[in-house]
Amino acid sequence: MSYCLNPACPNPQNHDHAEVCRSCGSELLLRKRYRVSQALGQGGFGATFLAEDESLPGEPSCVIKQLRPATTVAHVLQMARELFEREARTLGKIGNHPQVPRLLDYFEDNQQFYLVQEYISGLTLQQEVKGSGPLSEAGVKQFLSEILPVLHYIHSQQVIHRDIKPANLIRREQDRKLVLIDFGAVKNQVSPTTANSSSEQTALTAYAIGTPGFAPPEQMAMRPVYASDLYALGVTCVYLLTGKSPKDLDYNPSTGEMLWRKQLQISDHFADVLKKLLEVSVRHRYQSAEEVLRALDLEPYLDSLEQGLTTKPNSSQRQPQTGNRYTNSGDLSSPTLSSAPSTGTSASERLAMAIRARREKLGMTGPQTGGSMYKPSPATGSGYPPTMLKNSGSNGNAKSKLPPKLDAVGVLTAYTKGRRDFASQDLSSLNLQRVNLSGGIFHQAKLAKTNLQGADLSSADFGRANLVGAILKEANLGRAYFSTANLEGADLRGADLSFAYLNHANLRGANLCGANLTGAKVSEEQLSQAKTNWATVLTTGKRGFW
Repeated sequence: MSYCLNPACPNPQNHDHAEVCRSCGSELLLRKRYRVSQALGQGGFGATFLAEDESLPGEPSCVIKQLRPATTVAHVLQMARELFEREARTLGKIGNHPQVPRLLDYFEDNQQFYLVQEYISGLTLQQEVKGSGPLSEAGVKQFLSEILPVLHYIHSQQVIHRDIKPANLIRREQDRKLVLIDFGAVKNQVSPTTANSSSEQTALTAYAIGTPGFAPPEQMAMRPVYASDLYALGVTCVYLLTGKSPKDLDYNPSTGEMLWRKQLQISDHFADVLKKLLEVSVRHRYQSAEEVLRALDLEPYLDSLEQGLTTKPNSSQRQPQTGNRYTNSGDLSSPTLSSAPSTGTSASERLAMAIRARREKLGMTGPQTGGSMYKPSPATGSGYPPTMLKNSGSNGNAKSKLPPKLDAVGVLTAYTKGRRDFASQDLSSLNLQRVNLSGGIFHQAKLAKTNLQGADLSSADFGRANLVGAILKEANLGRAYFSTANLEGADLRGADLSFAYLNHANLRGANLCGANLTGAKVSEEQLSQAKTNWATVLTTGKRGFW
């Protein structure tokens, strides 16, 4: 079908290859290349349509947004046009991120303004919840681990989205990644140009500040900050956990706070994270996406440490060792902990104090982290593998039983049956050449000397994994996550590391000759410790030694 974009057209539907609209006579091939096939939706000032670009091979799909304000009042039309242009500039500025739609075109045609952007095929989170029901706590933590780095990116570009909500988050069909859409409300401040309060100005204000219920008070008062997006993210989490929109929840009439806690069956720690996301006062809310990620990273050991302060360890308890889940993460400060040693303290108390003292010495960021953004295990929302969570006692502490070691056949069989979580598994020295484990979760896994030559490990999570001496020659590691992983002496010759996240990974002695590091997150200091040659493609896309 060919769809007419004339706002006044009485019957916009036409047959597939029509040149002009049979109802109003308007040309149907926009800019002699875009053929609109259907309407997708309409907001306060714009309508969106699905179209095909007939000028390109394969006629790829795209989304066309047409400026279509509901009124022709001069000052409202001017402000709507400014918002529309701002959305185009914003997409042009930040659209190189893989989880933000790319801007493809922006033009004026027949006194109408158009914005063309990448088409994202998939369901919104709102559609997912309506179709499949609310998410579990682990599912929402996985959501946060995916979307918080996106927010960190757009905030680093001095952009406040101002309309974070389930309907603006699409799970892309091709790779299951979340994509943040609709940057039409990104202006930091919008003020009516006249003093009177006409209905047109009210409509504009409602559009400009985002969606009521998801937008925090300071944003409704036209004073948004980066933390405003975090409040909307908190409301989104409540929706994902309950399936209820903000209008279906109660509020405290005195403070304006959303009364959500009794609606949810979640851990106390995660409830504390949500509470701080949903603080009405900006001052008491998280100030950045990184803060939220660091708070979530506390969970793997917080309960165990607190329990250790109130109970005496028995002789059968395992003592933590260097590099386990009790170190290198989160903020361990607590009013019950003292940094000074004392007599009569338990082993757990001494452990807690030692970790705290070490973290204070390192600026509360953990060894070599610099406050980096850690990603918890998507399956459990923590550093614990599912098998350990199942063996937890009533107090929430993980028992000492470790998951059994899998052999190569076991790994492949489990992956083929749909398992993706191999967090904390001992997979060292296995032969996994040329296997497909894309999207696998190997958080804190032991992969020392594992042969993964030629394997497809794209988008896999190797956060904090031990990959010392691993063979990753010619492996596909595109968009893989290696934060604080140990890759010392690993063979990465010819590996595809494009857009991989390598911040704070140990690359000492790693062989990156011929590897592709285009767009990868890695520092000069890290690369100076690795082996590179003339065939290495650096982060800039150019070949050569570092």
